[in-house]
Amino acid sequence: MDPVAGSPDQTSKRNAPFGVDPTVPSVARVYDALLGGKDNFAVDRAIADKLMELTPGGADVGHFNRAVLGRAVRYLVSQGIDQFIDLGAGLPTVQNTHEVAQRVNPQAKVVYVDNDPMVLVHGRALLSENDNTTVITADLCAPDVVLGNDDLRALIDFDRPVALLMVAVLHHLDDAQHPAELVARYRDAVPPGSYVFITHFIDGGAETAEIERVLLTDLGSGRFRSFDEVRGFFAGMELLEPGVVYNPLWRPDPTDVVPEPMSFAGKIIGGGLARKP
Repeated sequence: MDPVAGSPDQTSKRNAPFGVDPTVPSVARVYDALLGGKDNFAVDRAIADKLMELTPGGADVGHFNRAVLGRAVRYLVSQGIDQFIDLGAGLPTVQNTHEVAQRVNPQAKVVYVDNDPMVLVHGRALLSENDNTTVITADLCAPDVVLGNDDLRALIDFDRPVALLMVAVLHHLDDAQHPAELVARYRDAVPPGSYVFITHFIDGGAETAEIERVLLTDLGSGRFRSFDEVRGFFAGMELLEPGVVYNPLWRPDPTDVVPEPMSFAGKIIGGGLARKP
């Protein structure tokens, strides 16, 4: 049966940007729903609601992930990094990469990359008056296409160190997609002194198995990997202290409240930062 005129399904179709199917869930929009955003559809919210039911304190997962991104970006700026490529950036939310970096260094350059057309629409609206930041629609699994993009090349100077950010994105790649090799291809494309920052779902055994099942069944992706597997993504680089740890434990600010003992939500995602020698 076709949706009734004026129903939520029909309204979503009318409001969806060109190229966006509101009946098919999107990783970027599910994350947006988890963060309490409004740029998502019913199909995305349904998955977000399931995940929240399975994760005590689930609202904290996204916030921990955004907070650690902010800390990493501030650290990178303190090390003189002024070029960022945010791969799998997702929809604009609070504490975006360019906002954090340019708050410290207004001349910092940021390129957002995502394969969801909604990210392009909302990102360009947000960045319409920011000449040091752009967003491109591309699949991070095609590094030659990403790194050869004219808009990216207009901002990023590959003769100088670059920060590659892969925040909550590699866990949406199956092993058959060879995520470690993908990271290596990006690492090899940037000069010495560049950095790679990664956050990733952490395997918690039986505790996270049902969350993974829901992600794989309803969203089509979402792999939980061990700390050792995530550390493997940093091969060929110098992994900085404290290594790969749960997000709240990665270089917390003095004002941050670190859960003790670590909450279930705090153990969903971990991350680390490495420097290319």
